[in-house]
Amino acid sequence: MTESVPVRCPACRREQSFTPPTFPCSCGAPLTLPVLRDGTPEEIGHRTWQDIWVTVDCPSCGRQGHWPQPEFGCGCGAVVRVPVAPVPEASESHQDSEPTPRPAFRPVTIRTARDAVTAAAQYLRWLGFGCLRRPDDPAASGVDLYGKGVVAQVDPTTRPTGLREVECLWLNGLNESAVSVFFSLAGYAKEARARADALHIPLFIMDLTGTPQPVNDPADTLIRCGPPRA
Repeated sequence: MTESVPVRCPACRREQSFTPPTFPCSCGAPLTLPVLRDGTPEEIGHRTWQDIWVTVDCPSCGRQGHWPQPEFGCGCGAVVRVPVAPVPEASESHQDSEPTPRPAFRPVTIRTARDAVTAAAQYLRWLGFGCLRRPDDPAASGVDLYGKGVVAQVDPTTRPTGLREVECLWLNGLNESAVSVFFSLAGYAKEARARADALHIPLFIMDLTGTPQPVNDPADTLIRCGPPRA
């Protein structure tokens, strides 16, 4: 059972009990946000995208993830943000683990949009993800591939992938407690690339030979370390 912590509302100064929220990590373990007992809660005047997420490492698998910032509504009418313990620098050491030996990747030549999805599926299997399948309606779901611990989107168009597509994929990954991976043939808009970096979404670009290439640090890490260990 998650232990409650005392939190004082910064608006009315009234102290009350707050239970930190628990979320499922992609490894399957429950992750309770580490609320600071001696932190200073702050009243929320307005929200921004960056303010509503907090970075926390899973104590079971060590994977770093983004989770909703804990908050509560006080009886006085104030909405209060509860501080969370910062991620220590050493927590990223799991990203420096030795790479898993793999055979050479065998690309799939891309001639159609379906070929692009097939190439992405082959690459995800090569990375170590299993049980890959296509949803019944990819356009409606915003996801082209589901697998064990992963959701992926493939953009086969000739325009750079935009911000909305990256954010939609991330929300799908959050809903599935899975890693979100994006593949694009035409690259990414500046805003999409920046948001993916902030949310730790691996981005890959593919040419017509069907060989994905990493375009950001999360993609490099995924190639080096493979899927998060369960």
